Amino acid sequence: MIARTLYQKLVDSHKVVQLDSQNVLLYADLHLMNEYTSPQAFSGLHERGRGVPAPGQNVAVVSHIIPTHPVKFRVIADPASALQASNLQRNCERHGIPLFDTNDHLQGIEHVVAPEHGMIRPGMVVLCGDSHTTTYGALGALGFGIGTSEVEHVLATQTLVYRLAQNMRIRVDGVLSRGATAKDLILMIISRISAQGARGYVVEFCGSAIEALSIEARFTLCNMAVEAGARGALIAPDALAIDYVLSRAPDIQGPIREQALAYWATLCSDPSAVFECEHVFDASDVAPYVTWGTSPDQAIPIDGLVPWPQMSKDGNPDQSTENALRYTGLSSGTSLEGVRVQHVFIGSCTNARIEDLRAVADIVMDNKVAKGVRAMVVPGSGAVRDQAEAEGIADLLKKAGFEWRQPGCSMCLAMNDDVLGPGQRCASTTNRNFEGRQGRGAITHLMSPAMAAAAALTGFITDVRKLAKPGASHE
Repeated sequence: MIARTLYQKLVDSHKVVQLDSQNVLLYADLHLMNEYTSPQAFSGLHERGRGVPAPGQNVAVVSHIIPTHPVKFRVIADPASALQASNLQRNCERHGIPLFDTNDHLQGIEHVVAPEHGMIRPGMVVLCGDSHTTTYGALGALGFGIGTSEVEHVLATQTLVYRLAQNMRIRVDGVLSRGATAKDLILMIISRISAQGARGYVVEFCGSAIEALSIEARFTLCNMAVEAGARGALIAPDALAIDYVLSRAPDIQGPIREQALAYWATLCSDPSAVFECEHVFDASDVAPYVTWGTSPDQAIPIDGLVPWPQMSKDGNPDQSTENALRYTGLSSGTSLEGVRVQHVFIGSCTNARIEDLRAVADIVMDNKVAKGVRAMVVPGSGAVRDQAEAEGIADLLKKAGFEWRQPGCSMCLAMNDDVLGPGQRCASTTNRNFEGRQGRGAITHLMSPAMAAAAALTGFITDVRKLAKPGASHE
């Protein structure tokens, strides 16, 4: 038998038919939808007189355009956004598709909601009209984003015409140093291999440092793999992942449970499987990282210096670096530590889970948000919000001067009421720092929740290791 990677095993188990040497018809176990990539898909479906044959394998969430103001009943004031939400509701009702609607108590960001409700299991193929569907690789599921026309095809057939990817393995051994998190690890990896370094590949993460990560930290890692151009990200499911799933999937019982466990045990790359590309990193090299430019790969350790533009073969400086420095208002050879911020945003599908909020609380403790800083915390879902309130995290943060918001994508992207103004600089736990991502002319610095909390307390980009007390814990 030919040795196979985990990725190849997942594709083979979901292949309906081989179309040619590079393309297969791939079956999808679960299709997630949101309000902004589904309207055209449903319209196309209706124009052709087609229905949705497997509505129970489709789930919809209102997340990107929803306001997160701390009010009990939320109303989407923007007419275009309100139409998107009402269209999604109408389409879901028409086809019998489950929906986490605007005022559903468990509403949230799709990539937070799906795993916490046991929808994601090892060995699945999960599709969504959102690039950060790679998140689900943390549980050994192949997840990736699709376009609107593909959303229509999946709704109509529960399948996708899929172009095969190559295999990349990223091994990380060692132990993360104090102050370093999965967010810092993935920022370091992206900065090393570049924003296109994994283009055309599905990445499998492995190594002792990966095994030591919590499931929520693995979500962060896989979520941002797409920022290196990856078409997917995977971590072979271990006991930790299986316990996470079983604790959230009460339907897996009896003989089904035994069958599932037996199958999940096969979900790993064979020892002699071939990877077209491999990278190896040492976790002890990871410090708290912060982006300085307008791409996630433009990141440095907090104790590093903003780089100088590299010279090209024709003797001219790298234009992308010069453009990024011009946009962010930074200078080569300077430190990010001490750069003033006007805004702090803690949230997104990358870092809005309960573990992230606990990390923030551990830094904040009895301190206060710095004068002149607006600091927002947006839980990833209603369930996360409930848990944070039950643990006293919400009260601690509100007392410190943070805004405690309703769940949603919020300021991760400027598609709702939470938008930065021109020139405002934000310490953000999101996944992208593109020009205008959080508002026209706004400047985004990506970092971990703990680093963002430190920035909120000081008013500057700050090395969290200078604030954190060794052994501090919110528990």
